[in-house]
Amino acid sequence: MSINTPLIQEGSCTDPGGQLDLLLVNAPLRDYRIRPRVNDYTLPVLGMAYIATYAAACGYRVGVLDAEAAGLPVDETIALINQAHPRWAGFNLLAPTYELTATIVAALDPGIRIMAGGHHAKAMPQRILTDSRMARCDALILGEAETRVVELLADHRSRADLPAVMWLDPILRQPVTGGRPGAGHHLAPDINALPFVDRGYLAQDPYLAGDGRVEANMVGARGCPYDCSFCGAAVSANPDVTIRVRDPLNIIGEMQQLRDRHAVRAFRFVDDLFLGAGRIIDRMMHAFEQADIGRWAAWDATGWINVLDRRREDQLDQLAECGLREVALGIESGSERVLSYIDKRITPDMVLSVVERLVVRGIGVKGYFILGFPGESRTELQQTVNLVRQLWTVSERHSGTFRASVFQFRPYPGTPEWTRLMADGRYSAEQLLNYAPVDLGAEDAALRGRDEFNFSSGIQFGEATEDEIHQHLAELAREQHTRHHPTTRSL
Repeated sequence: MSINTPLIQEGSCTDPGGQLDLLLVNAPLRDYRIRPRVNDYTLPVLGMAYIATYAAACGYRVGVLDAEAAGLPVDETIALINQAHPRWAGFNLLAPTYELTATIVAALDPGIRIMAGGHHAKAMPQRILTDSRMARCDALILGEAETRVVELLADHRSRADLPAVMWLDPILRQPVTGGRPGAGHHLAPDINALPFVDRGYLAQDPYLAGDGRVEANMVGARGCPYDCSFCGAAVSANPDVTIRVRDPLNIIGEMQQLRDRHAVRAFRFVDDLFLGAGRIIDRMMHAFEQADIGRWAAWDATGWINVLDRRREDQLDQLAECGLREVALGIESGSERVLSYIDKRITPDMVLSVVERLVVRGIGVKGYFILGFPGESRTELQQTVNLVRQLWTVSERHSGTFRASVFQFRPYPGTPEWTRLMADGRYSAEQLLNYAPVDLGAEDAALRGRDEFNFSSGIQFGEATEDEIHQHLAELAREQHTRHHPTTRSL
């Protein structure tokens, strides 16, 4: 259930009326004119909300259009942007949605200026700027964008002054990068100095969860020190990112503000580092104890198996006492060889141990898995399927639950895996970028939660065929649904 549902969110403190200085647009994952969206929830666009909040604090009128959350078709998305007619429209470029985004940009009124950023912008800037559909892109912003967006909105400032802002030279038709001495601070804004996210910019956050609690998503850190080969956040793919963690009191201040303003009692930390380093966990939990967070709040966070494996029993007890409800773990594979290949720095035995040590304390675990890695054998894929079922069995003996979220491998530009695949010489960038949604059967209630989140390049990277992978995805999704919806077992 959404608390805030207008299609263009303008923030809670924005005075209505007048032209928008900036409309930030999250493109739909699919063209929902072809098939309506069946999912009822998607993760909020926190990155866009940070940009919007900061720009509004600097005096600009900003809106956010989350076309994915609204399930908008491409033509309606275009019509809404043109109707709003902002001075600038900003887009988050992601590899699976780039084609739809480029289609939207090409159809916008020529009077609207275009800026764009995101993982795909950083990975393939030249390809984007030389795409004829993106010819009107005035600024391609690589990396964290808050302060540079505000500089661009001040039309008297030159984009040439701003580091890692690119555009296409109108004469030479070659990409150009801005930047001047002393402007490097734009690349790593002080995350403790940024204003708390104005939830008025988010279509589905805070939201009323199934257990009756109001929940909100948060970011506690930026950057990731790990180098998982398939991930766009891999440290080797982001040499420009300075890894920073918010001060615990800054995080607690936002939690308390959400509690007081929106009655939020549950939080989800979606960044990679909240439970990703021992020293950070120690600092956070000391502050949570002092603020008595566990008394009134439950929270979820992403964790790292090798870090949690080194936690003492009393330290895991402390997590539970401080309100930890569920940990999201990137497990990815049940094969020790594949785990080494993708640089996870874990083993299946370590996974089993960590999950059991969490669920015995009543802490839930959500495990992420990927099927079809390059070079993966059928036996190794089956080891992953077997590990999922082992973890379900482990959780059945304890009060904590285990949930599995399983995806098909697809390569993302800029990642270590993309570099390996391109170096192999068997694939072109066009082949790898040819993403298409995977329809597992949205008419099946058990599969609706997977409907928008699986994409495929149509390439068989390992021994198992795509049909085999899709069969496993559907079977695991159905089994997961049955475990969490036991009344539907007979359906």
